[in-house]
Amino acid sequence: MANERDIPYRTLGHTGEQVSCIGMGGYHLGKPNLTEAEAIKLIHAGIERGINFLDNSWDYNEGESERRMGKALRQNNSRERVFLMTKIDGRTKESAAKQIDESLQRLETEYVDLVQFHEIIRFEDPDRIFSPAGAIEAAIDAKQRGKVRYIGFTGHKDPHVHLYMLEVADEHGFTFDSVQMPINVMDAHFRSFGNMVVPELQKRNIGVLAMKSMGDTTILKSNVVSALECLQYALNMPTSVVITGIDKPEILEQAIHAAKTYQEVTREQIAAILSKTRDAARSGQWELFKTSSIFDSTAQHLDWLGEVSPHVKAISPV
Repeated sequence: MANERDIPYRTLGHTGEQVSCIGMGGYHLGKPNLTEAEAIKLIHAGIERGINFLDNSWDYNEGESERRMGKALRQNNSRERVFLMTKIDGRTKESAAKQIDESLQRLETEYVDLVQFHEIIRFEDPDRIFSPAGAIEAAIDAKQRGKVRYIGFTGHKDPHVHLYMLEVADEHGFTFDSVQMPINVMDAHFRSFGNMVVPELQKRNIGVLAMKSMGDTTILKSNVVSALECLQYALNMPTSVVITGIDKPEILEQAIHAAKTYQEVTREQIAAILSKTRDAARSGQWELFKTSSIFDSTAQHLDWLGEVSPHVKAISPV
């Protein structure tokens, strides 16, 4: 997967994989305000600049994000140059297996480098995934069949849920290869993934994937920190990859610039960033993914999880 690197690469935990410190988020690439041609051009440009970590999800923009990414990789024969990740929402073996196959079809590939269980935001999610005929069985089966190389999970709600997912995995003798979570200048002060989950992952040598460095621009609306500061802060955390949404050439340039310059930021400057964000962060008002349901896509689509329809009559207790 060698590229002409414009940016630093890091090791993805115990996998040993070399991944770009900046990852290209898949959600923005499938949004209606961006044409397919524009999205493909951005993907090609990112790869040429050295971004080899590509993020996506089965549910992004009704599959359009995966379709565009698959087409982009086919057009310039760059599949083997990238580390391709996607996410699935299924909590049952049946729903997860179906979603993995659909993602592979859209991405026009025989395998993904990493599949992650998406939106682990409820305490019941780990129990469902690791239950008999749960989604973990589909992921392991896909790995054995060569459809998936590594397995991880994501979530944005509460670090305690992430820790519980690791605990349940331990109980079943399973070790994740990666964990994705919000890492940002506000998180440091409120229900912090950076303070609670990252140290645990470091102990286990599990790859740390950062997201929501700007909270989908919400954090920028606080007017206490810049986009560059947000990216540089996340890059200075012990992360393997900082995944960021890129929907314009100038946003790509911003991400590349942050990757090139984050090492120039001193400890004193990081401390100053945390100092000026402390008061704004305390109530969680700028991390709406933690304090509201706005970002909880699976809450609006229980069918994605493989849930029983809420209209099915409940079984009466004996």
